[in-house]
Amino acid sequence: MGVRRVASSDLKNIARATGGTILLTLADLEGNETFDPSYLGEAESVGTEEVSDQQLIIIKGTKNNSSSSIILRGANGHMLDEMERSVHDALCTTKRVLESREVVPGGGAVETALSMHLETFAESLGTREMLAVVEFANALLVIPKILTVNAAYDATDLVAKLCTLHHAAQKSEEKKHYARFGLDLFNGKLRNSIDAGVLEPTMSKIKSIRFATEAAITILRIDDMIKLNPKPEPKHPHDMEDD
Repeated sequence: MGVRRVASSDLKNIARATGGTILLTLADLEGNETFDPSYLGEAESVGTEEVSDQQLIIIKGTKNNSSSSIILRGANGHMLDEMERSVHDALCTTKRVLESREVVPGGGAVETALSMHLETFAESLGTREMLAVVEFANALLVIPKILTVNAAYDATDLVAKLCTLHHAAQKSEEKKHYARFGLDLFNGKLRNSIDAGVLEPTMSKIKSIRFATEAAITILRIDDMIKLNPKPEPKHPHDMEDD
């Protein structure tokens, strides 16, 4: 079987899966055309299959089983784009979990717990720094509020209940299990995010909070403002005659 006009990205993926080597030319140093069998890859079967009125070349049983392909089918291109984005996000999340090997509860649980902790810490300060800490704590609650609003629920009610649970978890040892609670936006209530399987990679959560903080600090450091003077309005011809 011979295939032409194959994308370079597909060639790299096939070579990685089969253990083969991509050759740009068969010419050797002496100008003769030679081929070393060690450059060949291995697969159990290579054939064509018709999927959605298109002929696809399917390679099965490759030498390296660390790679595979996912075929997405949808009603239109817009749906396929959304499906591809969702699958890509899921794979990236799985990659992050495998890299960090740590997860945290989702559903706004981490942001709410941090906000409650910072509010408690702000009460121990007796200077104007307390105001900055309180504002930072309030900024963290934007995440659960946005999640609630996007699900068409009352953000004030649900976020207030979530804050109450996390505050109780940090104050009482008996209620420590409330620290795992997050938003259940399917039913409009609170639930244990770990038991529900709603988890987030620890690495992604740390980086998102860190980058957002650094961006806010950078903006606050800017103390200059550049203002452009408005363009002068053209005079009306009648006004010029009066002058």
